[in-house]
Amino acid sequence: MSTIISGTQLRTVLLGTRVEKATGTLAATTVGLFTVAGGKVLVTSLVGEVTTAITVANSYKLQHNPTTGTTKDLCAATDIGTTDTPAGNLLSFQGLTGDSILTGPGAVPTIKQPIILTAGSIEHVSAGTDGAITWVLTYIPLDDGATVTAA
Repeated sequence: MSTIISGTQLRTVLLGTRVEKATGTLAATTVGLFTVAGGKVLVTSLVGEVTTAITVANSYKLQHNPTTGTTKDLCAATDIGTTDTPAGNLLSFQGLTGDSILTGPGAVPTIKQPIILTAGSIEHVSAGTDGAITWVLTYIPLDDGATVTAA
């Protein structure tokens, strides 16, 4: 049986280009995850996988820090550590600024409201000091030459 289109090709057609970034051990600071360059992009999904359990209180959020303009939260700060978030859980949000981060073993949706971002960085803001997350972002360039890379 032959394959007409591979899973990777299908993902690219449906969601765009895939970029991955591992956070390393979380610290109480702001850290760049992804860099948007060359113009505007449409973020079609942004999902994190907890790779090391998060076990201490941690108010955590994602934000966009544009090269020109004002930093804007991508989701509401959410405590992802007071009730442990075990390794293997997925993290995401629905795309609305006030939405909390959703967590679960596999029931987290992709972004329902796609996000348009300009050149700048996507950052995580963490108040906790343990755990690690690998984030996967998919995007479609809206401007010729626009890209997203791991920071």
